[in-house]
Amino acid sequence: MTQSINIAGRLVGLTHKPFIIAEMSGNHNQSLDRALAIVDAAAEAGADAIKLQTYTADTMTLPGAFTIEDEGSLWKGRELYDLYKEAYTPWEWHKPIFERAREKGLIAFSSPFDETAVDFLEELGAPVYKIASFENTDHPLLKKVAATGKPVIMSTGAATISELDEAVRILKGAGVTELILLKCTSTYPATPENTNLLTIPHMRDLFGVQVGLSDHTMGVGAAVAAVALGATVVEKHFTLRRADGGVDSAFSLEPQELNTLVVESERAWQAMGYVQYGVQRAEEKSRLFKRSIYAARDIEAGEAFTKENIRVIRPGLGLAPKHYEELLSKTAAKSIKAGTPLTWDLV
Repeated sequence: MTQSINIAGRLVGLTHKPFIIAEMSGNHNQSLDRALAIVDAAAEAGADAIKLQTYTADTMTLPGAFTIEDEGSLWKGRELYDLYKEAYTPWEWHKPIFERAREKGLIAFSSPFDETAVDFLEELGAPVYKIASFENTDHPLLKKVAATGKPVIMSTGAATISELDEAVRILKGAGVTELILLKCTSTYPATPENTNLLTIPHMRDLFGVQVGLSDHTMGVGAAVAAVALGATVVEKHFTLRRADGGVDSAFSLEPQELNTLVVESERAWQAMGYVQYGVQRAEEKSRLFKRSIYAARDIEAGEAFTKENIRVIRPGLGLAPKHYEELLSKTAAKSIKAGTPLTWDLV
């Protein structure tokens, strides 16, 4: 479970910095130039990977099959078929996008939504596959992806625990040995209140695999918190500018925000460390500035120590403050000048 997974030369696991995926989705707004610019911006921001979605409107649904009526949806009133026509990434764009990603040092991969998409992505040499939340119960697709022998990242949104158990068993039974699950809330956008990050360590222990976060909340707070709970992968939708619009733009990060995620998630990972008590090597010099007992005024030999002539102050060169009450019952063994740290030979 803790074993690292190699994705196109990048090691992913608890002992490595978080693997950050920039999800392009439909934010290219049907412009290849914009898609390539998104790749460039993701690389500049420090992401590890760029992810596409490989489908057509016809492989997803049928014209007239469904119109979105949910009042809370960003896409209320849109027919599902038309939405997918707007959001899909033309298959002929995949190759130039993959090539640009490689030029920029990014790993390019995709979520296939049917078996023909898997065959197509195999021709492009996709190094890993992502199973989207709404496909995690599509057992034929799971088996098709598993047959490639590639690592698999699967989102867990909108699924019961029994459905997830079935999906994991199918993937592993079909030969998947490198699997990462992503905690996901399939609302767009999601809210911090329905993100439930405490599921991450529980899911890791339950299924014995690495767990990350597919995050649809605004900002980077939830994602950074997920890393502190053991997430090894973070996936966020990404665009050049939310103001440019697009099907997913409202809950997508802009370049500076993606860079903040890269930096702060790595800091969170570094800060996790291990259970530690006592004085660290880095703190040793700081012990000088702990408090100790000093002569607050000149004290004659034989004079009693009192609250007026001794004080607990910084630095820590004298007796520890725990001896203060004990000293009040004792006398000076010799004359002591004000400002002198008390030691036992002076008592």
